[in-house]
Amino acid sequence: MIPDQNGSADGADKFDDEHYPAYTMGRAADMLGATQGFLRSLDEAGLIVPQRSAGGHRRYSRHQLRLAARVRELVDQGTAVEAACRIITLEDQLHEAQRVNAELRADD
Repeated sequence: MIPDQNGSADGADKFDDEHYPAYTMGRAADMLGATQGFLRSLDEAGLIVPQRSAGGHRRYSRHQLRLAARVRELVDQGTAVEAACRIITLEDQLHEAQRVNAELRADD
């Protein structure tokens, strides 16, 4: 077997990697209950940039699907896709800043 990037020959660690691009566009759309066009719009908005297979097909990770599901919730509530993407970006930045702040306080 050929080792993957982490040196594992069996690739079993990919099952636990939330950033591993395991899902095709069709499968991702089915899981979200969305259209493939919706996923393409998230790519165009710059929120989710899927990896590409050797054949050029989009591949999505679980992390990306969670982001897409959050956008889908906002869109279903009447928010425009671009606005929903911006909201989620700002939410993620806030959570990261709060995490860093908590770490800094713990070090004091």
